[in-house]
Amino acid sequence: MARDDGSTEFEGVRLTHPDRVLYPGQGITKRELAEYYAAVAGRMLPHVRGRPLTLVRCPSGRQTECFYQRKAPEGTSRALGRVKVPVEGKEETYLVADSLAALVALVQIGVLEIHVWGARRDRLDRPDRVVLDLDPAEGVPWSEVVEAARVARDRLADVGLRSWVKTTGGKGLHVVAPLARRSTWEEVREFAREVAEAMVRDGPERFLTRASKEERAGKIYVDYVRNAWSASAVAPYSTRSRPGAPVSFPLAWDELGEDARPEDFTVRTVPGRVRSRPDPWAGMAETRQGLTRDVWKKLRGRGA
Repeated sequence: MARDDGSTEFEGVRLTHPDRVLYPGQGITKRELAEYYAAVAGRMLPHVRGRPLTLVRCPSGRQTECFYQRKAPEGTSRALGRVKVPVEGKEETYLVADSLAALVALVQIGVLEIHVWGARRDRLDRPDRVVLDLDPAEGVPWSEVVEAARVARDRLADVGLRSWVKTTGGKGLHVVAPLARRSTWEEVREFAREVAEAMVRDGPERFLTRASKEERAGKIYVDYVRNAWSASAVAPYSTRSRPGAPVSFPLAWDELGEDARPEDFTVRTVPGRVRSRPDPWAGMAETRQGLTRDVWKKLRGRGA
């Protein structure tokens, strides 16, 4: 519903300057971005609800200055939830997106990337997933990134954990295993570190766990630090502030390959895929698994 001042209402949220172009290469406007989130909200929200957010805001579009934000800005829509997060001995207020209206409210303030914690507001001290972020150096073929994800999946499967995969909206992939909320951040990070280091030991010519640019040429960085307290990972279906309006897109394992490349998943292509295909991450929420003694025994028993 358009207003006299040129703003419009979308899902009960006022969108100012709805025709402002946020992705100039594609001509994608603020209104179109809100429509995108309306199309994917049913799939996205189960993976976002209740989680503190780290945001990338580009109020004038991705071609202009963008910045990270964690603390809730003053005057932000009431459609967005709030959560108190302990930070260095004091409390800070972070935003939470529990509804489509909340996603639209993020669009209103120019958010082009939504990153989520690995824990929910009711148990911030107990993460409910482990994430292995596979970040290839420039020039590493997509086929090698795909194979790296399968290696990570098989490592997790060998210790009894089922995992899912998604594009990051960049060059890489995230392999995600849901966890029962029994382990601490330190335990989950240590588990991810040991899995990552086992991948490096078995494939030192392919993988590394150090972020040093000098050492990364031709390799894939297995980032396990995503599992540290207050760290975040880009949310499934979140857009990225990059050329082409790419989206972090969940895939079924049998879809992952040359026919499913990161550049295929954009603001304009993803809604159609969501309408026409089953949810590749169905069943994740119902999966009951955790870092049990047996998991640790299997991990360390194979030299990891």
